[in-house]
Amino acid sequence: MNRLISRTSNKALRQFSSATPPPVVTANLQHLFSAPPTELSTLDSGMRVASQTIPGETATVGVWIDTGSRYETAANNGVAHFLEHMTFKGTPTRSQQKLEEEIENMGAHLNAYTSREQTVYYARVFKDDVPKAMEILSDILQNSHIDPQAVEREKDVILREMLEVNKIYEERILDHLHETAFMGTGLGQTILGPEENIRNMTRNDIIDYIDTHYTANRFVVAGAGAVDHKQLTDLTHKHFGGLPTAPKNGKLINMDPAVFTGSDKLIRFDSMKEAHVALAYEGASWTSEFAFPLMVIQTILGSWDRSSPSGANIASRLSQDFAIKDSAHSFTTFNTCYKDTGLFGVYVTADERSLEEMMYRLTYNMTRICHEVTDEEVMRAKNQLKANVLIQMDNFSGICEDIGRQVLTYGRRMSTAEMAARIDAITSDDVRATANKFFNDEDHALSAIGPIYELPPYLWIRRRSYWNRY
Repeated sequence: MNRLISRTSNKALRQFSSATPPPVVTANLQHLFSAPPTELSTLDSGMRVASQTIPGETATVGVWIDTGSRYETAANNGVAHFLEHMTFKGTPTRSQQKLEEEIENMGAHLNAYTSREQTVYYARVFKDDVPKAMEILSDILQNSHIDPQAVEREKDVILREMLEVNKIYEERILDHLHETAFMGTGLGQTILGPEENIRNMTRNDIIDYIDTHYTANRFVVAGAGAVDHKQLTDLTHKHFGGLPTAPKNGKLINMDPAVFTGSDKLIRFDSMKEAHVALAYEGASWTSEFAFPLMVIQTILGSWDRSSPSGANIASRLSQDFAIKDSAHSFTTFNTCYKDTGLFGVYVTADERSLEEMMYRLTYNMTRICHEVTDEEVMRAKNQLKANVLIQMDNFSGICEDIGRQVLTYGRRMSTAEMAARIDAITSDDVRATANKFFNDEDHALSAIGPIYELPPYLWIRRRSYWNRY
């Protein structure tokens, strides 16, 4: 039964572009409605500026760009991450050493990261240094001196980074999971790119990527803390006013649609001490009406490690089953959203001789939510989820990250009060309906590394995505 959430009481769940939150909120969180508002302005070029002013001595400002590895081709996959490295190598007006000295002299922190759909550069500074931080961000983003020799030197750095990432099995598992779940699409590509692409990367490849994707309408400047919105808007106009409004090279930016494929990618290494397994279903996009119910389901399933002092005395039924049956070493539930799809699943580490028992417990607990989730479980998960949201908003960097990401995905910033209200509005029926839509009798994607000779085959797992009920 795939029942959509369509009752009038939950209509607001679907209105992510609307600034009016549902009127439901936990009584002891009513104060969230009096939090400082997030101000949003749009420049003539289409570039957006969003900020939340909070009293303090520091601020976080950054640039969120609507581009990442998903927008790359098979030929240049890895160029967005490569560009992130090159951005800090200096500009015509400041060398790499001078850039680093300026940041250190301010007592600031400058960093960046690349994801599948976004590229982010941000700085944490004292409030009086916000203008300087904006000037530095604009300089490195628009005037980076991409020297061909520096490109060649950076290849070895990125290849070493790739080796380190590959040692982290969770990173490898999730890359393989994307590769098999979204095979043949941009979402299936890794962020670092294949080794061959890195070795063949040229300055022209990087410049072509900048000319195609670095346009004003794809930029969001975000700020949080001791920032003045008018000042931030004026600084953005001053330093980023020259950004082109269309690709310089005339290329069209096409985001290929994500197509989920039920499949698996298995790599057997019997010499490893434990097996690493990730089971996932297609999830919801950022703006889906099912996005918040899936967050609640993620919290219901939870996470667990056998070294935890709580042992089997934990609320999550999946954690209890794993602990009592000793069928897993640890697990983490993940819920990744993208523009038009998502990936919801569980990453597990387990002993080689308990893989069948582990997979039975995992599939049973995911399918159980389609039928038997209780009001108590849902209420507990909603409270935990609201606490997690508030903890993430406990510092200016977390708030700035939230603002930049939400403006790119929703076109506005959803306040913490609104998020709490949307979570409060979710019922047990909504959770069951969402679980039925995404898990019940649905194809899955799976990736695994290690001694997996006892891991059940695909159809065995597929069969346990539903219950026979007569």
